[in-house]
Amino acid sequence: MAKKTKSVKRAQTHDEDKPAAGARPSWRGMISFGLVNVPVNLYTAVKPEIHEMNYLRKDDLCPIAYKKVCRLTGEEVPFQDIVRGYEYREGDYVVLKDEDFEKADVKRTSAIEIDVFVDEKDIDPKYIEKPYYLEPQKKAGLAYALFREAMAASNKVGIGIFVLKDREHLVMLKPEGKVILLVMLRFAASLRDPAGLDLPAKADVPKNQMELALDLIKKFGGEFKPNAYKDTYATRLRSIIAAKAKGKTVHVPEEEAPRATEVVDIMTKLKESLSATRH
Repeated sequence: MAKKTKSVKRAQTHDEDKPAAGARPSWRGMISFGLVNVPVNLYTAVKPEIHEMNYLRKDDLCPIAYKKVCRLTGEEVPFQDIVRGYEYREGDYVVLKDEDFEKADVKRTSAIEIDVFVDEKDIDPKYIEKPYYLEPQKKAGLAYALFREAMAASNKVGIGIFVLKDREHLVMLKPEGKVILLVMLRFAASLRDPAGLDLPAKADVPKNQMELALDLIKKFGGEFKPNAYKDTYATRLRSIIAAKAKGKTVHVPEEEAPRATEVVDIMTKLKESLSATRH
């Protein structure tokens, strides 16, 4: 049976499927290309995780809070008394304020500087990190629309740099319907080199195995349709939570974890895959 604890009153939230009207943007600034500057607001395009969990004390389900405390005394520090500092020598800090970060590069803290327009297909997927939406500020609708439509007509995306939350970010701007999408990209230097991994060398694959593998790929060929994919894990987890909340015993059908295919079984498994009905 589900245990009860005192409920914590939470603030009402808007529809998480879209940025709420009047919601505070993550950033305000300009799209800057050439001598044209378009004022925009930045909103995250990603919804919060549905199955986000709380940490509780197991005996009485008391919620666990994470407090900001002084490392020296253990005393809790109010948010308004917290500043940011850089330790330039052990135990010695320089306090930095918002204006200090702006002084580091005023232009990049206030504008997304478009450096080049490229074909989207030329951007390796491993560089793609997180999507955001850009909304025009008041009286900037026409300039925003012009930039959006020009990119759409040229089949190009813009690559640039700006500063968000005291960090410089590489970004891609692309039109998507009525909105301009900003996609955070990783810097090349932030990616690890796979050279240290234990990877098989290029091998001469037997012709019959290659032909079957290509036939299997062809069988599963199609178009990427994002809406066809659902988070079934979250759906099942919600069902388990709902059942446990009512004190019900949750019965989950046993599923066998996939087993690694042995080298000697590859041909057999390829043939079985081709003859099986696709889900």
